[in-house]
Amino acid sequence: MSTDTPTPAASAPDRFLAVQRSDEFAGLRRALRGFVFPMTVAFFLWYALYVILSAYARDFMGTKLIGNINVALVFGLLQFVSTFLIAWLYSRHADRKIDPVADRIRDEIGEVTHGSGPRG
Repeated sequence: MSTDTPTPAASAPDRFLAVQRSDEFAGLRRALRGFVFPMTVAFFLWYALYVILSAYARDFMGTKLIGNINVALVFGLLQFVSTFLIAWLYSRHADRKIDPVADRIRDEIGEVTHGSGPRG
């Protein structure tokens, strides 16, 4: 028998806690929060503006721009545009700042958990 035995399964939870406490994981969480929280606030404010204008500025929202297309319709369609824009921006942000770090962390944890056998 060799003295180089795989790390026991009991050490995997310890490794997860160590990773959770690491600076790399803290940076990963900061990168995620740095995008998600401001973007959520911005989108909520944009949506609230749409709702408030629809409720209290009916004359403005009813202003016709071209034919039967009014400001309210344009604002409503821009809600969809902004949703897709945020999704695209998040995808770029994740590709650049979140995924590489998450992949490194997952690979490090994978080295510990692969030696512990199947779980079930």
